[in-house]
Amino acid sequence: MTYDLLIKNGRVIDGSGAPAFHADVGIRNGKIADVGKLRGAATRTIDAEGRVVSPGFIDSHCHFDAQVTWDPLCTYSCYHGATTVIFGNCSLGLAPVRKGDSMRAKEFLSYVEAIPMEVLNTVNVDWETMGEYMDTLDNRLGVNAGTLIGHSPVRYYVMGKDSQGREPTPEEIKQMQGLVRDGIEAGALGLSFSMSPGHYDPQGVMIPSGWAKEDEVFALCDVLGDLGTGVIEAASGRDAEEKNGLMSRISERTGRQVVYNQLTQQLKKPDAWKEQIRKIDESIAKGNRAIPNICPLTVTTDFTMHNCQVFRGVPTFHPILLASDEVKLQKYADPEIRSKLHEELVEMKTELKGNRTLGKNWPDTMWVQKVVLENNRKFEGKSLRELAEMQGKGIIDAFLDLVVEEKLDTAFQQGVQGYDREVMGKILNYPNAIIGLSDSGAHVQYRVGYGYSSVLLGHWVRRQKVMTLEGAVKKLTFDQAHTFGIYDRGMLRPGMAADVVIFDPETIDALPLKRVDDLPGGGWRMEELAVGVHYTVVNGQVLLEDGKHTGALPGRVMRNSRYQQRANA
Repeated sequence: MTYDLLIKNGRVIDGSGAPAFHADVGIRNGKIADVGKLRGAATRTIDAEGRVVSPGFIDSHCHFDAQVTWDPLCTYSCYHGATTVIFGNCSLGLAPVRKGDSMRAKEFLSYVEAIPMEVLNTVNVDWETMGEYMDTLDNRLGVNAGTLIGHSPVRYYVMGKDSQGREPTPEEIKQMQGLVRDGIEAGALGLSFSMSPGHYDPQGVMIPSGWAKEDEVFALCDVLGDLGTGVIEAASGRDAEEKNGLMSRISERTGRQVVYNQLTQQLKKPDAWKEQIRKIDESIAKGNRAIPNICPLTVTTDFTMHNCQVFRGVPTFHPILLASDEVKLQKYADPEIRSKLHEELVEMKTELKGNRTLGKNWPDTMWVQKVVLENNRKFEGKSLRELAEMQGKGIIDAFLDLVVEEKLDTAFQQGVQGYDREVMGKILNYPNAIIGLSDSGAHVQYRVGYGYSSVLLGHWVRRQKVMTLEGAVKKLTFDQAHTFGIYDRGMLRPGMAADVVIFDPETIDALPLKRVDDLPGGGWRMEELAVGVHYTVVNGQVLLEDGKHTGALPGRVMRNSRYQQRANA
């Protein structure tokens, strides 16, 4: 038998969770043809001796909605072995939009996901419907790309400015249902919502999805139940699940898979993950399909007070964060402002409903990363509590004195999650959850997660040894494909799509971040490349070889099973 591509002598981890085995993988016409000891001729042969050959990774929580229009590779996910990316998460997206009225959808995406507006303004939105958007993308893709229907653009399309302020009328509910139905019929992988109290637009108003009551959420999810296809994704769904089991109730009512953010060890409640797992197990035992996402990154947030998300939702901080730098400096020097911040953040007299990371110990999990002035060099690496103690000041005064003195240019870092090895081992191996939540394509200038798969395999598998290599690969491949209804991918089996990654398990890792000035409109972002990922193969064609793009653009839009069945009928 003749192959287009023959991968020889590899250590095959097929995505099923079964033990690795030594074999060759033959690829023909974009699909896996054979797996075993193969002797056929091939147009190209790759020797994978000493390396793992696995299904391509599926990066399922991304925000490439705009970037994909100018960057068909959706960099830098593919450099870490991702062959499929999924965006439209967190209720956001660039479709549907009315002709000539894409600005608000761009603003929602920009402010929630910290993508510079000057970059998004370069995107020429010449589509209106979800189907037209997907057809536009399908003409030029390096990786495979799937998209969810974002509730925020749907709500804005129907209700306009009223989408941020009131409940919809029955007629408006029907119109939104129609948009969701049209999007699913066109092949969208599902529907996404935001239940985060911290998701605002640039004007400081909650984005449209955040205004929805349960009746509206159920009405839109019912469309997926009626059509029998699609996944439902909810940003910050954990709080709704803990409060009244909303995620489980949606799954029970619609019969659809529900994925929500997230299972983690919380800074505010370090043992809450145990109770969360208990409740998930109860729901699964009842036959529901409502599972959380897990981020494997040891998450830190780098920021300056020029553009800071860390303090969003703090009543006194919030309006200042939206102001000009000149106003910020004035306010941060104001003793009255500092007194209010002391009450809110040190004495904790106010419940911070719109903030997820600031617990009572926040001064111990936030530290000075890099200063501007030489006389402040001694503060680098110190927590804010240590900063205050070194100077005999209160925490707010010590923090804001430094901020004002260095004119907002001081770099700070906040530790968020992934800081306890034993806990992370239990969470990462938990079967009723998926590992993803990279947020690839979002907050491009200060915290990127493209390398989540390399961190999982390099840090948690190789160095920390908290899970098996086979188990980690299954989490990155089959579990993702199964959850999002991409049934022809995620395993190395004959007849399945030939999305493959070849990597060295002894060296794979994410490289340090580096600033690159390559965004449209003169924008910049942080680059995160990989080491140890040697080949990324999409639909049988080599997309990347040792970190270099081959020039191939073999990717396709991933469409749901209902669309596929009708297309193949």
